[in-house]
Amino acid sequence: MVDTIGWRMKFGIVTPSANSVVQPEYEAMRPPGVSNNVFRTHVPNPELTSDRDWADIVSKIDAGIDDGVDQAMTCEPDHLILGVSIESVWNGGQAASFRLAERIEKRAGGGIKVTQATEAIPEALKAFGAKRVALLTPYFPEAGNQAKGFVEEIGCEVVRIENLKLQRPTAIASAPADMLRKAVASIDSKDIDAIVQFGANLPMMAVAADAERWLGKPVIAVNTATYWHALRRNKITDKIYGCGRLLSEH
Repeated sequence: MVDTIGWRMKFGIVTPSANSVVQPEYEAMRPPGVSNNVFRTHVPNPELTSDRDWADIVSKIDAGIDDGVDQAMTCEPDHLILGVSIESVWNGGQAASFRLAERIEKRAGGGIKVTQATEAIPEALKAFGAKRVALLTPYFPEAGNQAKGFVEEIGCEVVRIENLKLQRPTAIASAPADMLRKAVASIDSKDIDAIVQFGANLPMMAVAADAERWLGKPVIAVNTATYWHALRRNKITDKIYGCGRLLSEH
């Protein structure tokens, strides 16, 4: 149900409590007449030093999803966005994503739909005609492989992957721009069409937009792609500048 501020669209956004990047990045991309209403699922901020630690944190994210949806529905949103990417591909790639969408939409009731990164990234790659990609994540190798498996499942070749192995959720959000620029540069080469970034708590929107200029190719930040897709599937076609080519060209 639209309201005075969100007179075109009222988004309900579900994201983990330790995620401090989704909200400001989505807000930077928000067009007039759209409101972003963020609801937090409780997730701790533990040390992440192994694949097992990542599996544990994903299970905690999963456990909070239903409560996050319940919170979001109290503001009567027009559409939901899931502001976390690894949850959507964990243990199943596209199949896991479909199950999660069905679960969220059933919980929301009333015909409310949800946008996930796993819908947005294929559409972003299609928009650019990209088939050979490099992948950047904040994860440890097992979680990175889950993201890689998804990208390959949708018909793209992952030529190389860089997992930053950041060791706490807040460390992901605190990754300095210089680190991210160097990581992007390290995985670029003439044999790829685009760079894709997973990990919604990695502050990548501005770095990706800047990197597109000096690399001369698409750099698809997961938050940018997810918010772009949520706008476009709801027929909001405003061009937003300064946040990357997806929003300014497609």
